[in-house]
Amino acid sequence: MNKTTTIIIIIIVLLGGYFLLKGTPEPIPSVSESTDQESITEPSVTEPSLSEQASEQPPVSQTPIVKENIVTYTNAGYSPNTITIKVGETVVFKNESANKMWTASGVHPTHFLYSGTSLEEHCPDVSSTAFDQCGSGNEYSFTFMKSGTWKYHNHVSPDDTGTIVVE
Repeated sequence: MNKTTTIIIIIIVLLGGYFLLKGTPEPIPSVSESTDQESITEPSVTEPSLSEQASEQPPVSQTPIVKENIVTYTNAGYSPNTITIKVGETVVFKNESANKMWTASGVHPTHFLYSGTSLEEHCPDVSSTAFDQCGSGNEYSFTFMKSGTWKYHNHVSPDDTGTIVVE
């Protein structure tokens, strides 16, 4: 075999390898231009059946969503003074005053209205059912599970009052 034949064979092998590894190009879709108005239709999509929808969606949690509502205690008292919420929602009382805050259900000094128990009976409120902070602090939250209109006050400064309307 002479040198020229060897070079031609190497070139053929290289070109064959190149085209083999390159693969076949995918055809580029052509866009036809039309001067007439043509209606464009979307591909049809079938809606999944109810059983398919149920199997695709994650299970729904049975835990209720708890919404927090903020009431701020300032040197001027509680703000907002009246707030309306739904049963199961939480109200967070935040002290931003220079004074002590002890948020509690009306009526001062017994704190009897929400729970039906007196201050001496429910403090400390280990069951979280009395709507009574049971001592002063900078933040207190309570989840209202009873509908009604509930008056509250600052036990340390009983003239500072407010109302929670639970629907």
